[in-house]
Amino acid sequence: MLSSSFVIQMPPSMQMTDEQFFDFCQVNRDLRIEMNPFGEISIMPPTGSETGNRNFNVALQLGVWSEKDGTGICFDSSTGFTLSTGAKRSPDASWMKLERWNALSSEQKQVFAPICPDFVIELRSPSDNLQPLKDKMAEYMQAPGVQLGFLIDRKHHRVYIYRPGQSEECLENPETVSADPVLPGFSLNMSKIW
Repeated sequence: MLSSSFVIQMPPSMQMTDEQFFDFCQVNRDLRIEMNPFGEISIMPPTGSETGNRNFNVALQLGVWSEKDGTGICFDSSTGFTLSTGAKRSPDASWMKLERWNALSSEQKQVFAPICPDFVIELRSPSDNLQPLKDKMAEYMQAPGVQLGFLIDRKHHRVYIYRPGQSEECLENPETVSADPVLPGFSLNMSKIW
């Protein structure tokens, strides 16, 4: 079993098309696979049980709020999106306005949709290095449509907040983290995540 992610670099002559990459991910379902804008493939093993539980709590809180709010839909950590840079990313949890989701064709919804969610959350696993996650959050913030991102660093009890065109904000050991006004009324309770 892999303990941390690793990167595979492909020669230009072997770069995968979007369809080939999607098929590659489907035949390797037990791994989380992402591709950066340069065609480098990151392979991440399934999370440990504790991290999986914390991911579930993040997604649960977001999902409960989303069901009450009704203006968008949520996605779990196994959902891939194709960003405007060509990168294929799978945030740990995400949310998108219904109007943006409904603008996609049914074919686009069946693969890694060519869109970045409005809100993304990444949760740092114990084996993750922080800087690559910060780089990924910065990449999300460059994508059209994204409005807000949280990077949760459980190791140091920090939450980094990202907004397009703004510097990251760091909260030290917060009890809650508000997503207002992007997600009106949504506040992430950190007691179930630390």
